[in-house]
Amino acid sequence: MKDKIIRDVYNVLEDRKENPIDSYTSKLMSNDKKRAEDKILEKIGEEAAEVIIASKNDENLVSESADLIFHTLVLLVYKGIDIDELFSEFERRHK
Repeated sequence: MKDKIIRDVYNVLEDRKENPIDSYTSKLMSNDKKRAEDKILEKIGEEAAEVIIASKNDENLVSESADLIFHTLVLLVYKGIDIDELFSEFERRHK
């Protein structure tokens, strides 16, 4: 059931978008449209760089990868892309 966690995180992110609370992700997605997207993309770039550095230093790669995946999920939610579209793309590539 560990693979279910991605869907669970996605569902929480959707809820934070639809029902904002005082949380990091709600704040990230609740900025005005252009600013919110820019901030999310900035975080993805930051996390991608941290994955690269972690890989080169052989430390914190799992943690930094989780941050990158998390912020990518935030972007998908923000853009209204259903998580099943992502899973379908992975299935398509796996065949």
